[in-house]
Amino acid sequence: MTIPPSPFPIPGPKRIALVAGETSGDQLGAGLIAELRARFPDAEFAGIGGAAMRAEGLDAWYDCDELAVMGLAEVLRHLPRLLKLRRALRRRLLTWKPDVYVGIDAPDFNLGVERWLKERGVRTAHYVGPSVWAWREKRAEKIGRSADRVLCLFPMEPPIYARYGVDARFVGHPLADAIPLEPDRAAARDALGLDAQAPTLALLPGSRLGEIEKMLAIFLEAAALVRQQVSALRVVVPAATPACRDAIDARLRDFPDLGDAVRVLDGDAQRAMIASDAVLLASGTAALEAMLCKRPMVVGHRISPTTYRIVSALGMLKTRYVSLPNVLAGEGLVPELLQHDCTPSKLAAALLRWFGHPAATDAVLPRFEAIHRQLRCDASARAADAVAELLQMPGTGNQESGIVGRAPDPTRDSPHGDEPAQFQTTQFERSSLR
Repeated sequence: MTIPPSPFPIPGPKRIALVAGETSGDQLGAGLIAELRARFPDAEFAGIGGAAMRAEGLDAWYDCDELAVMGLAEVLRHLPRLLKLRRALRRRLLTWKPDVYVGIDAPDFNLGVERWLKERGVRTAHYVGPSVWAWREKRAEKIGRSADRVLCLFPMEPPIYARYGVDARFVGHPLADAIPLEPDRAAARDALGLDAQAPTLALLPGSRLGEIEKMLAIFLEAAALVRQQVSALRVVVPAATPACRDAIDARLRDFPDLGDAVRVLDGDAQRAMIASDAVLLASGTAALEAMLCKRPMVVGHRISPTTYRIVSALGMLKTRYVSLPNVLAGEGLVPELLQHDCTPSKLAAALLRWFGHPAATDAVLPRFEAIHRQLRCDASARAADAVAELLQMPGTGNQESGIVGRAPDPTRDSPHGDEPAQFQTTQFERSSLR
């Protein structure tokens, strides 16, 4: 879909709203803000983000941790709070009148807001397209009704959106730009104070408290089993936030046998992965990051029993693999142990393969590097170019507002900022899975 440029660019400083839903989205948003500021030095940025986006100048009305929920059961539990937050965000957006809205991941929250704004003449972009390549491909059509443009991290995505007439651009992945093709493992160990020769395992159970509660005990049990075979094993556990650190420290008290072998880090997840001999992680962006760090890994993950039953009964998952290294490679480069297979004994056995067979690591590293090169595209700059184009295009939403590229005056909407009935069904009510 081609949208003609506007002959009447909006004068004055640009107002760019961004909403990120978790730590990985906060990093993407920070890179995007930096590149947009290089193109629009006087631009104003506001919305929902974390520390990285605030450091780049975002006026964060709410923290991205507010949106950090996943899985159908968890979303349903938090639904009243999330809907209240969405209404409050819409009220602020109507008052602030952004020129463009960029939803970064968090599709269950962002796509509803995007569609609501698009209907009112505000340009919208969605950065990190929902995984239509994995399941429910026809979602692409609905996503196009919310976003004027989808910014995709992976090359297999735009052709799927094109089948549904959606403007989607492959921009590459910022992590692939940031991480060297040959990470310095010795320097990472030195920075963390790790023995240069000690066998080291990095544990990444997730950046959300719910994930830590669900996965950390299983991961620690697996580490204890590995340590029975690798007696000098050191374990590093990066904590994404202070709240995550508190949760990790509390859980570690249940594993006194691990003792001094475990070290909890404040952040430093990437350095921990580079320094390690192997990584045990939950599926998600961490798996991609471990691949870019050229570290062998084991992916272990469980979702709530309710969500698992729904996904299984409806046959919603359309891919053979769930972790990005395997999806991008089209084959099983790294072990995936999911749901009932995600047990301490099976995780430990898979990890011991990496520790006991260096040739196995040597075999996957060239594949990791080839994928890294494919994703290394100066992603933040390409994403900023795609958003900058939107700022020069006419609105295609509700033209009755009389405003192109700006939200309508809040007096034209209800006193509480609630949308008309035809816009009230959002991704929250339909699904929480990506």
